[in-house]
Amino acid sequence: MDEIRIEDLKIYAYHGVYAEENEKGQDFYVNAVLYTETREAGKEDALTLSTDYGEVCHFMNDFLKIHTFQLIETMAEKTAEQVLLHFPLVKEMDIEIRKPQAPIGLPFESVSVKIHRGWHKVYVALGSNMGDKQAYIENALQSIKKNEKIKNVKVSSFIQTAPYGEVKEQDDFLNGVTEFETLYTPEELLEFLHVLEQEANRVREIHWGPRTLDLDIIFYDDLVMDTEQLTIPHADMHNREFVLRPLCELTKYYRHPLLGKTVSELLETLQ
Repeated sequence: MDEIRIEDLKIYAYHGVYAEENEKGQDFYVNAVLYTETREAGKEDALTLSTDYGEVCHFMNDFLKIHTFQLIETMAEKTAEQVLLHFPLVKEMDIEIRKPQAPIGLPFESVSVKIHRGWHKVYVALGSNMGDKQAYIENALQSIKKNEKIKNVKVSSFIQTAPYGEVKEQDDFLNGVTEFETLYTPEELLEFLHVLEQEANRVREIHWGPRTLDLDIIFYDDLVMDTEQLTIPHADMHNREFVLRPLCELTKYYRHPLLGKTVSELLETLQ
């Protein structure tokens, strides 16, 4: 991916733990790397096909002057988030905020915080087998689409399937998959999805039991992780036709980072 670099953007702003810093202000310096595609802009010599780095500079300047934060960690986090939300061609960014006048009380040149943030491609399975199944799923999708940290939402068609797992005496499921990009970390995304399940009065009493709403993260970029709270890719997705069939509509050629097979190959193997 191409890079647009901004170095040592000087901004006089009012941030710090101490009241004096918030009142008098001080100089901050911002270094940023915008990861984007510049080829079309370069070929056509057209600024409209690129990200205007001057506009980005003024945007960061205005944002940091308007707001007041105690920590440069927060300055970096919030500024990166706002740039990614307001400049659609920027897929990822590095941002470093330096504070050369930090009240340390010892000789030093500068302190800084540097972070990397960006949009992540995610696939989430949706399911319901209680009450108005379609309504539970549609309500969840509307909440997903309204979330400012989520964009480019796509949804598969929905299929009705028999219960999966050990509890067979329950109603059939309505299943589908949604694809979107998000600024959430995997843990933050899981927390958001749990909120949606709770809003649908999801009760976790019986493993593989009936539920009003079930939201499972299937893929998150090419990430592989396994914690007590979350496993990505979903540990059992390759055994679930009700996941693979709608997933195949959205991304036939996405390759499972552990199994090495595409989604269509996994579906073919299962069938």
